Amino acid sequence: MSATTQTSSRFQQGLSRLLQSRVAEVLSYPHGVDRYLEVFNPVWSATEVRARVEAVQHLTADSVTLTLKPNANWEGFVPGQFVQLTVSINGKLHTRCYSPANSLHRKDGTIELTAKAHADGFVSRYLREGVRIGDVVTLSQAGGEFALPELRPERVLLISGGSGITPVMSMLRTLCDEGFKGDITFLHYANRAEDMIYAGEVAEIAKRFDNVTVLRAFADEQDGGELSGLFSSEHLFNSVPGFAQATTFLCGPPPMMAAVEKVWEEQGISDRLHKEQFTLATAVVDDSESAEGEVRFARSETLVTNDGNNLLEQAEAAGLTPESGCRMGICYSCTCKKTAGKVRDLRTGEISSGDEEDIQLCVSVPVGTVTLDI
Repeated sequence: MSATTQTSSRFQQGLSRLLQSRVAEVLSYPHGVDRYLEVFNPVWSATEVRARVEAVQHLTADSVTLTLKPNANWEGFVPGQFVQLTVSINGKLHTRCYSPANSLHRKDGTIELTAKAHADGFVSRYLREGVRIGDVVTLSQAGGEFALPELRPERVLLISGGSGITPVMSMLRTLCDEGFKGDITFLHYANRAEDMIYAGEVAEIAKRFDNVTVLRAFADEQDGGELSGLFSSEHLFNSVPGFAQATTFLCGPPPMMAAVEKVWEEQGISDRLHKEQFTLATAVVDDSESAEGEVRFARSETLVTNDGNNLLEQAEAAGLTPESGCRMGICYSCTCKKTAGKVRDLRTGEISSGDEEDIQLCVSVPVGTVTLDI
């Protein structure tokens, strides 16, 4: 690090401590330090990670790739981790989780987030259609246990499906930038060749690095993938014969992930499989159960018939607007107090007690009548 860079870093650290001090808090009352800082530059903040949109790309017809320049509060990430991205849409803040796809060793200080715009994806469609260069978004610090270990494995298998390519793309780029010499196999599933995000770069990496093998699996054999159809154990045994000796990183749609997990369980190597998912798997509900009872939103004096959906969806259908974010139990934005009744956790299938407790609306469905402090 140069002397100039060290001086700049010390200055930023000193300024950050000053802006977070009690003195700054008193002087900026009642609006807070950030209200004054953003007058000069909307990216400036005493504590928040804010980022300017530096570039907007569309690598496929239904995706958007944002290059973001975070402010000095950003602490970095480990390949595979996710961040919570917050944007303001029509005056309301919305938060979703995305994984940086760039290499850990990117030199310009930017991070790259890619989102696939689903038909019912309110935020992802906004990111694709509404975000422009120069816009400012808010980020959380990176988190999550799905991450490339500091001690790199001897052999790596990356398996992804759809937009689940982003965290493993970060791993692939990082390993290549580090001159990793072990075998890397990249197995990706997509409906069609034109749906594969980063297709061109992945193909180029396979050409440049002798230790990287890319296997693309598309639904139609005519699309030219090395494999075709959905994930199967035959794909592994025939095309990745040494998969049991590799450290595997998996991210994709729940059905694909469940199929992969089953193979690893059958082979007795589940400890070598690391996974992340960006959509909540459908809950397994007893066939004898049906949606019964009512959902009572006590504070808003609203009563609805339980329709079996998660409590966040039922609240929104009733015209309420509880705070929410990732919608898959990660960000805890939708946590509220249940004052009576039982709920089932969509992730585990477990039923809570009937006592007063905090629950996450997006991953909880009512079991009979439930009362919420909303």
